[in-house]
Amino acid sequence: MTAWTSDELSKIDGADELRIESQRADGTLGSPRTIWVARLGDDLYVRSVRGPDSVWYRGTQLRHGGRVEAGGVSKDVTFADAGGELDDELDAAYRAKYRRYAENIVDTIVAPLAKSATIRLVPRLYGMHRG
Repeated sequence: MTAWTSDELSKIDGADELRIESQRADGTLGSPRTIWVARLGDDLYVRSVRGPDSVWYRGTQLRHGGRVEAGGVSKDVTFADAGGELDDELDAAYRAKYRRYAENIVDTIVAPLAKSATIRLVPRLYGMHRG
């Protein structure tokens, strides 16, 4: 396992949105989805506002690999379980980053349904096998 560089963290954190693609069984990438991303220390997290039943989220849980792009950074990643112990800190990170949006919009990313579908993005040292 590897870590994000400080440059990658800054660029991705500075981007409003992140494109996420999960890996299919044949090694190709699925359809990209645009979502919000939050930084907490040296880690990056994403949540599904539609919870665990969201199509893109389910894709991340099947093979746990994919690619993300934001702020000029494109990286193969492993989708890791975020646990729930950081929920309050992540809520604060999301609220701080997206505070310029209407509160009712931000509330969707800090709601219990979204919290139940939180993923930590772990960069891969080597790229994925692609069919």
